[in-house]
Parts: sequence; structure tokens; C-alpha cells
Amino acid sequence: MNNFELNNPTKIVFGSDSMGKIAELIRPFGNKVLLTYGGGSIKKNGIYEKVIKQLNDFEVKEFGGIEPNPRVETIRKAREEFKRFEPDFILAVGGGSVIDGTKLLASSMYYLGDPWDFLIKNDVEPEKYIPFGVVLTLSATGSEMNNGSVITNWENHEKLFFGREQTYPIFSILDPQNTFSVPKDQTAYGIIDAFSHVLEQYMVNSKNTPLQDRFSEGILLTLIENSKSVLENPNDYVSRANIMFSACMALNNLISSGTNQDWATHNIEHEISAFYDIPHAAGLAVITPRWMDAIKENKKEKLIQYGKRIWNLTGEDNQIIEKAISSTSDFFKSLGVKMSLSEWDIDSKNFDLIVKRLAEKGIGETPLSAEQISKILMNCL
Repeated sequence: MNNFELNNPTKIVFGSDSMGKIAELIRPFGNKVLLTYGGGSIKKNGIYEKVIKQLNDFEVKEFGGIEPNPRVETIRKAREEFKRFEPDFILAVGGGSVIDGTKLLASSMYYLGDPWDFLIKNDVEPEKYIPFGVVLTLSATGSEMNNGSVITNWENHEKLFFGREQTYPIFSILDPQNTFSVPKDQTAYGIIDAFSHVLEQYMVNSKNTPLQDRFSEGILLTLIENSKSVLENPNDYVSRANIMFSACMALNNLISSGTNQDWATHNIEHEISAFYDIPHAAGLAVITPRWMDAIKENKKEKLIQYGKRIWNLTGEDNQIIEKAISSTSDFFKSLGVKMSLSEWDIDSKNFDLIVKRLAEKGIGETPLSAEQISKILMNCL
């Protein structure tokens, strides 16, 4: 096991009564609240009304329209529109994209330079960070309990990561009822996103990490076991709750403590969705089995463990590995998602540039070669 430090300051407020605690959680920070959200679905499903009721005693401004794969162009607009408001607190109501965009907004509001600097420079510090909280409406990214944010620069076709100690949410409201109205495809994408997050931290060559492995396997099995019921019955509170907490635990630093990490599939997907407007987890569904095939010799031992413990496979080692990969693909298919880039009308015209960028960056626990990356991409078509 590697040496590590583990600290997560986000307060999770989970359950069917959690929405009633928003006001008391914000009040210590001040009276001026900026409310951020996405395309407006919260105004159709009743979540907006519940939030506004809680904010009745606060001075509130709103910014909607943070898109999936949030763009720096949108955050620039929000900053210019509300910097004179000088909010004491920002409340992000939405899924990972809204939360990620809010993290950049909270970081850059009191920064004189461009918000994109947070993605490309290591020494950027604002005058101050604005504290923020979350009302989660989509179980997927785990952004509600970590400090990471992924932002797209559509003009440059770049999609990059940033994180600061100050970009952990102060609190996150996790009410499974807020996900009842999430469409079937978005629910499936959320399950895949969480599943992929676990694989990036589990499918590594770290030794002597049995507890971390069991944590990871528990999350994977819980996602699998609850996926069918939640897709068949969107209002199944128990399944929604299990998936919500699984997605949260998949990326809050717990299962990665003391282990290596990989993140090759995410790096590949980020490049694809920087050029093509494909949902993040839809790209992960396509890439993940092809990535597993590419690294199967390097991570043979962990793939065998994964096959035995997650899919109950038996037989010769190579048979278990191949079946583990196909079982992963079959699971994603069972959620009703597309399993090739061509089904998203994506061709190979930008692949050379994508391969060049990724090979120069060096992605994966053991960095993938340009040839390996190219093969993964071509197998995804």
C-alpha cells in the first residue's frame, strides 16, 4: 500500500428530508446567494420550487444554462453577469456538469485573469474563493463530494481538469427523490460514469490493497444489482438511493487512498468530447471495453480478480479475462446505450490529433503508446 493522506471536508446530507435543511446550511455564510443550474429541468420537476422556498429569506440571483460538458465560455458569461452581485454563497442545483461549472465560477469570480487560466496554469490564485454547496439531481460524477472539475474550451477543442483544496463543496444535499424524473438514458449514463470511475482506481497494479479492492468491488456490485430495478421503475427509492450513494463514494478519494490510479479511459473520452458533442458517459461506455482489451496483458492479475469477484467467472486465466471484458460490455449494452462511436456519427478525422495530444501527455498507470491509443480509438468506431 502506498503512503497517503485522506481528507474530505464535504458534509453529505442524505435522505428524503434533506431538502429542508438548505437554509440552515447556507445561513452561516451570508445572505446573498447565487443559484446555478442547467437547462431548466428543475423548473419542471418541482426541485426549483423546493429550493426557492428554502431561499425565501435570502437575496437570490439565478444563472441557468450550464451545459453538459460545461464550457468555459459559459462560465465567463456568468462571471461577468454576477461579479457585481458579490455573492456570499453559490448553490449548484444539478448534476456533475452544473457542479463542475460552479467550481470554476466560485474559483474565478475574484480572479483578474481569464477563468481558463485555472485549467492551464499551476500558480493561479484568486483574491478569494466563494463557498458553495450542492443540491444533487443526477447520480453520476461524484463531483458532489470531491474537489475536481472538468471544463471544455469549445473554441480550442480542449477539455481539461482542475481542482483546489477550496473547490470541495461545503455541503451536498443528496435526496434520491430528486432523481426520480431523470430520463432512462441519463440514468444509464450515470451508472456507467460511476462504474468507470471505480475501474480507473481499481484496475491498477497496486499491491496489498485488499480493503480498497473490496470497497471498489462493493460499489461495482451495488451498481450492477440496482441498475435493472431503477431502469424498470424510476421511482424506486431504494435503488435510486443505492445508486446515488455508490456514485458519490466512487470518486471521493476513499477507494484511491494508498493505490495507484489509471484514468486512461477518461483522458481519451475527454479528447473525444472536446471535438464531438457526445455525453461523457456515452463515450466511456464505448471506450472502456476497448481499453480493457488493450491493457489486458499489463493488468492480467487484476482483470482475473475482477472477473472472478464481479462476474463470478471460472476457467482458465485467459478465458476469465476475455469473458470479464465481454461481461463489462454486455452490462453497458443492457442499460440501452450505444456501444460504438459510429452510432454517434463520429468518424476518425480528428483521431491523429487526439492520439498526438494523448501520447504527449502520457496517459494510464503505465503510459499507453501512440499505437495503443490509436488502436483503442479505431476499435471504438
